Amino acid sequence: MRTTADRIRHTIGFEVIGLITFAPLASLVFGYELHQMGIVGAVAALIAATWNFIYNIMFDRAMLRFTGQLKKSAAIRVLHAILFEGGLLIVFLPSVAWYLGIGLWDAFIMDIAVAGYYMVYAFFYNWAYDAVFPIPNATPIKSSATQDCQAAN
Repeated sequence: MRTTADRIRHTIGFEVIGLITFAPLASLVFGYELHQMGIVGAVAALIAATWNFIYNIMFDRAMLRFTGQLKKSAAIRVLHAILFEGGLLIVFLPSVAWYLGIGLWDAFIMDIAVAGYYMVYAFFYNWAYDAVFPIPNATPIKSSATQDCQAAN
């Protein structure tokens, strides 16, 4: 498992890089002022940072319980990103609609686009983070073919 300090470093890095890339792109794509998207992004980052910290602890505990290890395959990383963004979508929808003065449907479309961006961003950020800051004593994933060959020998 990761230490609390490592999780805090992970979360801060994720949110800072995410906000720096999100606000200008969202302003361009959605046609709102940069400061509006910056505020949406900053509030979202605070909520997401809290969710990120809690979610990753829960996800790692679930992985340990169900698989006995913490090494994430590409498929597990996709599942991780989808579940994370799905939880945020539920929280962000009403707050984005209220702040921007738009309907829930427009906020939903915007949130789907933002969630799509952050899903891809989260996948690559977490992959890069794990490469730069590997989990100590992580058990490597063995393919079922490798396990079958080892069992046959």
